[in-house]
Amino acid sequence: MRMDDERESRNIEDRRGQRGIPGGGRGVAGGGLGLVVVVVLALFFGVDPRVLLQGLDGGPPAQQASAPSDPAAQDADARFVSRVLASTEDVWTAEFRRMNRQYEAPRLVLFSGATQSGCGPANAGMGPFYCPEDRRVYIDLGFFREMERRLGAPGDFARAYVIAHEVGHHVQNLLGILPRAQAAQQRQGGAGANAISVRVELMADCFAGFWARRAQEMRNILERGDIEEGLNAAAAVGDDRLQGRGAPQEGFTHGTSEQRARWFRRGLEAQNVEGCNTFGG
Repeated sequence: MRMDDERESRNIEDRRGQRGIPGGGRGVAGGGLGLVVVVVLALFFGVDPRVLLQGLDGGPPAQQASAPSDPAAQDADARFVSRVLASTEDVWTAEFRRMNRQYEAPRLVLFSGATQSGCGPANAGMGPFYCPEDRRVYIDLGFFREMERRLGAPGDFARAYVIAHEVGHHVQNLLGILPRAQAAQQRQGGAGANAISVRVELMADCFAGFWARRAQEMRNILERGDIEEGLNAAAAVGDDRLQGRGAPQEGFTHGTSEQRARWFRRGLEAQNVEGCNTFGG
């Protein structure tokens, strides 16, 4: 990806290096993640599962940083994430303008080990997620290393796909899709709730593809092989690959590898967000 000359977002909170979980809760020790944790981590890659699968009871308030850290002073991963986030801001601001709406950018929290979110305690084992309660994306950058080593999804565009997917959940929240999905899940429960979760996650995959298309049109950021990296990353976190191909689909919450890659590609081809309607039948 051609991101070196792109602007960096100001919507970054860098909590790395803070010990434990602010405001209570159990922390997670630092260091490498085991394979079992990585599998759980990948399964939860999306909206905080406590929101979609169980509902929320309010939860403790999110920690507020006294002043956003300057990502330019941090490591290369943080700068890359900040540039991708800025690109999503540009793309979605333009798309919301087309819909006669105003885009409100999310904040992205970098943390190490554990932190507090508006949806409750967060830790690295949950993987990257979006919390609609505080409109923040949370990520421990160690996930990128595990995604490459354990899940076989290397590359800078694979990492950008993760960020764009999470921002896609924020877009769903702004459009009212997440609240409606949560309400429907609470009414249905069980396999019906899981099926709704799959549609929500596939839509976020589609939105990630839509971002890539629009960002390429705006700034020519893509290089040879980038799209293949994104498709591979989407497939790597399919439920069938992570749970095993014999696992019952009634328990899937994110979609199969084929579905995730197909909806990511659908987003690449979409002319607008309406092309990502996974609830349309």
